Amino acid sequence: MCVTSPFHCLDYNHDVRLTNCHQFLIRRDKMSWNKKNVGLPFLPGFSFRDITKNAFHRPQTLVFSDGLNLPNHPTIGIGGEPLLTRQLNQNDNIELCFYEDFFLPSYHRPQTLVYFDGHNMINQPSVIGPRKEGLLPRHLLPPDRLHLSYRSANSRRASGSQVQSMPDDFVPHYVGNDKVLRFFAYFKEDCQYSAKEVYRVRPVVIYYYLLDNTMEMYEPAVENSGIPQGKRIKRHCFPKNEHGETYLWKDLNIDVDIEVYGVKYRITHCDEFTKRFMERGGIVLNTPQDIPVDPYTKRREFHIPSHTTPSCYDRRGKFLAMDGKVLFFSAIWEFAEEATVAVTITYYLVDDSVAISEIPAADTRKEACHFFRRQKMAKKFKPGIKQFPSCVLEISKEEVEEYYTPRDFQLGKKVNMLGYDFLLVDCDPYTKEYYKETYPDLEMIPVELPKVVEKKRYDGKKEIPPYNGFGSPEDSLQNCLSLIPQPHRKDVKKMLEYDNKVLHYSARLDSPYIVDRDREFTLFYYLANDTIAIYEKPNPNSGIIAGKFLKKIQVRKPGSTLENPEFYSPADFAIGATVEIFGHRFVITNAARNVLNYLESISSSIPPETLESLRQKQGESDSK
Repeated sequence: MCVTSPFHCLDYNHDVRLTNCHQFLIRRDKMSWNKKNVGLPFLPGFSFRDITKNAFHRPQTLVFSDGLNLPNHPTIGIGGEPLLTRQLNQNDNIELCFYEDFFLPSYHRPQTLVYFDGHNMINQPSVIGPRKEGLLPRHLLPPDRLHLSYRSANSRRASGSQVQSMPDDFVPHYVGNDKVLRFFAYFKEDCQYSAKEVYRVRPVVIYYYLLDNTMEMYEPAVENSGIPQGKRIKRHCFPKNEHGETYLWKDLNIDVDIEVYGVKYRITHCDEFTKRFMERGGIVLNTPQDIPVDPYTKRREFHIPSHTTPSCYDRRGKFLAMDGKVLFFSAIWEFAEEATVAVTITYYLVDDSVAISEIPAADTRKEACHFFRRQKMAKKFKPGIKQFPSCVLEISKEEVEEYYTPRDFQLGKKVNMLGYDFLLVDCDPYTKEYYKETYPDLEMIPVELPKVVEKKRYDGKKEIPPYNGFGSPEDSLQNCLSLIPQPHRKDVKKMLEYDNKVLHYSARLDSPYIVDRDREFTLFYYLANDTIAIYEKPNPNSGIIAGKFLKKIQVRKPGSTLENPEFYSPADFAIGATVEIFGHRFVITNAARNVLNYLESISSSIPPETLESLRQKQGESDSK
């Protein structure tokens, strides 16, 4: 527990003696309390704290006043316990100093160095070694034996340097000058490209730091101003002139102008601390002023006085009475000769708004659409208001003199709304009852329209264009049936039944050229999709490349049309028959044995001449 003497002693050693004596009294008081109340020796593990004590806060030893850090000698200890030093008077402290040797322990090494306020102090001891009887106590030694001195770091390192004594009250520079002065100012900014304002008044706050004579400038942020605000000039020494001089606190005053980087700032007032500091420094402050009001801001806050007479129209009563009540009219819009469009006009009595919807014809798939959205329709505009283009531009209440009301809708008359003429033809029963009760002078008689001669309807039959020769006819037909062509439907059952079943035929080319008479071919007929493929057999030294002659494709017979195509089938491939394929004539010379077996299985659909020719050829092959 550290106890500080409240009295100012003549030297530091005297204060140290008081502190040591006070600490001894505190320790003795603790030991007596422990033995009296607990009955245990004052040793580690045998002492117990007071369980009734519930406050353990430390007393405040530093205070802050007018920007200065000041020491505060506490009057109470930790937890609010009274300090013993506060219970002693001046005489008791002096007596404790004279009887210090009685309280000191018998053997101790004298202290030669002390640490005070962040500095190393030299303490010359009065007794060297263990204290013995017969030596003079410390307070009776001559004054030259007691010496309190202070040496800097450089002086202690230098041998034989002269020791300088430390002043009584030492206050560091950063503690005494840790204060900030605040001034309020403004500057005027010219507006060269604005027709509404000539200049702007922008307030700023100037901070002056006494620690290092630096200054800083801030501009208070204004919401939605569109001007970059906040820190205007960062903290540094503001230049005063071209000779390298900077602004000091003595150069600042109220109602004066300072120029910083080409901008002239007018100081208007300062805060209370700055005012007291300047007065203590001998500066007479001028009369404070107010920051001028920005002309543009003031003009925006000004409102032209006006008074609007409250309307006697009861909107709530009309809403409660007319909510959900609607008038329906059937009308016709004639946009060309003998060209009309049937529409439905809906009038909402709750707010006098009108909505127009188109009625699609019965023979079309067109859905009903809104012709005009729900809105109040203007009947008469104020004079001098341009109405072009009335169907596009928004119409405000200031431009309209009169709106459409239910009286303006009468059957048999035309109503012009937004530039369109609508002929009212009929209405629903509720609308008729409403007009009979509200407007008895209006007659709601439906209008009979002449019957329109119906045009001949399109039968829906599609005309397929002729085949252009690109791709297969089936694929080309799909382009005519749909926008996105789909693959034509195939006979899946036939494909699964005759998969990998192929008929092999041997053929030669029937050509007027002698070179082509010796060319031999193999014709493949695929039963799965009725396609034909032709491959040429190799002929050495003929100069003709053997291989694929025709890829798999369905071949139409000569003379067949695209509307009723006829394709080659196994019934047409008899021995000795001529087959014309894309301008080339082939003569069937032979067939595989499985061809005859397959044709005999379906002999009912095969001509007898074809079967007989195959049997004769197979008989000749067997005899050989």
